[in-house]
Amino acid sequence: MERSKCATAVALAFCATLLVMLPEVSGKRFIVGGNMGWTSNVNYTLWAGNQTFYFGDWLFFVYDRNQNDILEVNKTNYVSCNAEHPVHNYTTGAGRDVVELNVTHDRYFITSKGSCYGGMKLHVHLSRIPPPPRAAPLKSHSSTIRSQLVIPAVVTIAAIWDSLLIRV
Repeated sequence: MERSKCATAVALAFCATLLVMLPEVSGKRFIVGGNMGWTSNVNYTLWAGNQTFYFGDWLFFVYDRNQNDILEVNKTNYVSCNAEHPVHNYTTGAGRDVVELNVTHDRYFITSKGSCYGGMKLHVHLSRIPPPPRAAPLKSHSSTIRSQLVIPAVVTIAAIWDSLLIRV
């Protein structure tokens, strides 16, 4: 009986640890173009310039499936709006498509429906994940002596002094 309680406690501690860590390991979801979505008359260069994309983030394309599509192309085809040989076609037909940023190089997206020439194309630059915060610097030798010797000695002397005053 005692062993099952221990196993349950370990399992609960593990699950709690996962729940605490979950927000740190999950990527951020970006709705491409903000509230405008994936459509013409949006400056995607400006929009992307105001975002920071990291490995593991997600691009959520919301668009009219009868008017647009989502093609990933190489840099050359991005610049020339050439949709003939896409790297990947993310169009599923629902108008709600998701692309995970799961590679470490820049990504290029266009539409093949003619709006690319008007600016309906997106370059996603992946930034390096920021390093974890730096640890606080180590204390100097003098503060170590003070915290490890002087303060406990003062507390001990005060406790002895206090106990002597009570007896008198």
